[in-house]
Amino acid sequence: MLEEKFMKEALKEAQKAYEKLEVPVGCVVVKDGKIIARAHNLKETKYDTTKHAEILAIQKASKKLQSWRLIDCEMYVTLEPCSMCAGAIINSRIKKVYIGALDKKTGACGSVLNLFNDYKFNHNVDLEIGIMEKECENVLKNFFKELRKNKNNKKDKYKYK
Repeated sequence: MLEEKFMKEALKEAQKAYEKLEVPVGCVVVKDGKIIARAHNLKETKYDTTKHAEILAIQKASKKLQSWRLIDCEMYVTLEPCSMCAGAIINSRIKKVYIGALDKKTGACGSVLNLFNDYKFNHNVDLEIGIMEKECENVLKNFFKELRKNKNNKKDKYKYK
C-alpha cells in the first residue's frame, strides 16, 4: 500500500527526532509519487517553537519546488498537526494529509479542533487518519516512557506526566 510506504518514511524521520531527544514526529511531503521533502521535530535542538516536522517539511518542499504553493502535494505525518502546522498546511495549499496517530491534547485536524473542516478557508485539505496508527503511537509512547524513566533515575525535581 502506497500510504504505508510513505508513512514508513515519516516514521524514519520520527526515529531521527527520538535519537535527538526531540518529540518523535516525522513528516514527508510527496509530489507525483516521489518524496520531495522530509523532516522531523527540532524544537529542542534549535530552541525554536516553530521547528515542527510539518513546518520544516513545508519549507524544504517550497524550496525544492521554488514556490510557496504546494499544489498537488501530499503530506504524511506521524502525529496529528497542531493549529500552527494545520494553518501552514492550509496556506501552502497541500492537497491531502495522511496522519498516523491522533493528538488528543493539541491536535487541530479533528481531536481538539478541526481547522480543515470546521472553518471556511480559501483552500480545502483532504484528510486521512490512522495510517500505521499503532506504529506511530508506539514511537511516541516509548519516547515518553523512556523520558520519564530517565528523569526519575536522575531524581530531577521536574517529573513528566
